[in-house]
Amino acid sequence: MSRTIVDVHILQSVPPSNLNRDDTGSPKSATYGGVRRARVSSQAWKRATRFAFRDQVDPEEFGVRTKRVVELLAGRVHELDADVAEPDAAALSVLTAAGIKVKEPRGKKDAPAESGYLLFLSAQQVDALARLAVDAARSGDAPDKKMAQSLIKGKNSVDLALFGRMVADVTDLNVDASCQVAHALSTHAVDTEYDYFTAVDDHKSDDAEEDAGAGMIGTVEFNSATLYRYATVDVDLLAGNIGSAAATERAVRVFLDAFAKSMPTGKQNTFANRTLPDAVVLSVRDDQPVNYVGAFEEPVVTGAGKGRMAESARRLARYADDVETAYGSAPLRTWVVAVGGAKDQLAGFGETSGFEDAVVGVSGLVAERLAAEDR
Repeated sequence: MSRTIVDVHILQSVPPSNLNRDDTGSPKSATYGGVRRARVSSQAWKRATRFAFRDQVDPEEFGVRTKRVVELLAGRVHELDADVAEPDAAALSVLTAAGIKVKEPRGKKDAPAESGYLLFLSAQQVDALARLAVDAARSGDAPDKKMAQSLIKGKNSVDLALFGRMVADVTDLNVDASCQVAHALSTHAVDTEYDYFTAVDDHKSDDAEEDAGAGMIGTVEFNSATLYRYATVDVDLLAGNIGSAAATERAVRVFLDAFAKSMPTGKQNTFANRTLPDAVVLSVRDDQPVNYVGAFEEPVVTGAGKGRMAESARRLARYADDVETAYGSAPLRTWVVAVGGAKDQLAGFGETSGFEDAVVGVSGLVAERLAAEDR
């Protein structure tokens, strides 16, 4: 059976910023090719992508990830039927029937029970479970186990179908992720820099008898980088997760737009670092996903006063061509969206177009291939 895979390769220049911090507040980093690189974790960019979905999909097509699932369900139970005397108990009964274990939260007296892990549910799944809880409360019977589990398995939201779900207690409720996102890495070596800042006490500084010293001092760590970002979508698995060809095509379109244009919000108010990609390369394949990070295993080095984007784009195009020649694994079609120094270097790598046209092209080819499989 043929496969349909969508690969996304992005080069993006980010100015001084701290997009994704570690436990000490430093920008995350990794060693690759023997040098320290700037890094943004896949989790950070997946969350940014998920929240970008909100501008494009109906609330019913969006999911929620929470440990406070009893509170979430109880709230919906109350909305459906305010006469249910104990909505928390009704919600708990449904989760227990489904096999999801909950426990009392630490240090919170009289708070609703919580799951021991973040549980990912679509809005439609939450609604269906709440309706089952209401019906059980009205009848006085315990919710049916098979029914409770079937409601959690069906009607996956776009983000749940893409990023998957793991339920430790009931593996039958797991959803395999159809989308994989790599950690973004700088194409070059990066050093962490430090911003020493002071915050002046306005009221104190207005007093002639007081010194004009700072009310607060500190440091913020940051770096700047040209990032290589990569993600891939297994369209066939996505179709199985979401249930229809039309919904799959739309999910691909929404994901491409959200992933390309989103950005983690770490220290965003401090640095105003939000940029759009300098280059987006979209490929539809029928063999396997191919990450081109190997183009930057040898870090990009340029002369004084020269930027790294053009050289990064040249490296990307050359490496992709080498891989295709060596393994005979050319994509079915490739679209290239590029600006600035990346534009000339990526000419000939694929079909040059605007971003919206490229997304429409990818989603159209996805729809064609899904339709062919149905015939």
